Amino acid sequence: MGKRITSQRRGKGTSVYRAPSHRYRGDIRYRQITPQEMEGAIKGVVQDVVHDPGRSAPLLKVRYEDGGSGYLLACEGVRVGDEIYIGAEAGIAQGNVLPLSRIPEGTPVNNVELTPGDGGKLIRSSGTYGLLITHDVGRAVIQLPSGVLKTVDSRCRATIGVVAGGGRRDKPLLKAGKMYYKIKPKAKYWPIVRKVRMNPVAHPYGGGSGAPGKPTTVSRNAPPGRKVGLIAAKRTGKK
Repeated sequence: MGKRITSQRRGKGTSVYRAPSHRYRGDIRYRQITPQEMEGAIKGVVQDVVHDPGRSAPLLKVRYEDGGSGYLLACEGVRVGDEIYIGAEAGIAQGNVLPLSRIPEGTPVNNVELTPGDGGKLIRSSGTYGLLITHDVGRAVIQLPSGVLKTVDSRCRATIGVVAGGGRRDKPLLKAGKMYYKIKPKAKYWPIVRKVRMNPVAHPYGGGSGAPGKPTTVSRNAPPGRKVGLIAAKRTGKK
């Protein structure tokens, strides 16, 4: 009997493969919306730019005029001492947070909400941004960094600008030790061993001369230990 393959161990969700919560500064999300923000805007002052070990992008520590404070994803061009505004009447400027219905078409945005009030779910990695393509009745179309078009509610909030830290991948790592320290805080699966290089006991593709000994397409009804590769593929090969 073989042992559990990697996808089974990761899917189980043990602490080995789970991102360590103690490495995050907190749940980075927008403030709970208030009547003042729905009708106007609330001002915040950037107190500090903070490194978050669990994320690829830095954070802004913001103090709001009503006495509250919190963290937001940092945007390029926003520095300590700058003023940012959150609300329906906030201007179109770097770091401001507005509903999509108040943002002009073609504006770069980040940290977009999927549903109104969820705090921001899309486009949060360093150096990324989306484009507000068009408005419809109660809906807005966002082009994600991957090029996919996503339709969301126009009441969802987004931040103007590009997420900071965009040059992170420009410098080569050069050695595996650098990669080790880059990956460790995020608890990602690394190093990744090619499955055809494993023993037959460890993976269906293991053993032999480094090539899968059986087809890489597999039925949707295959048992968990066999369901690896191209699951229920409609087609394979080049178009």
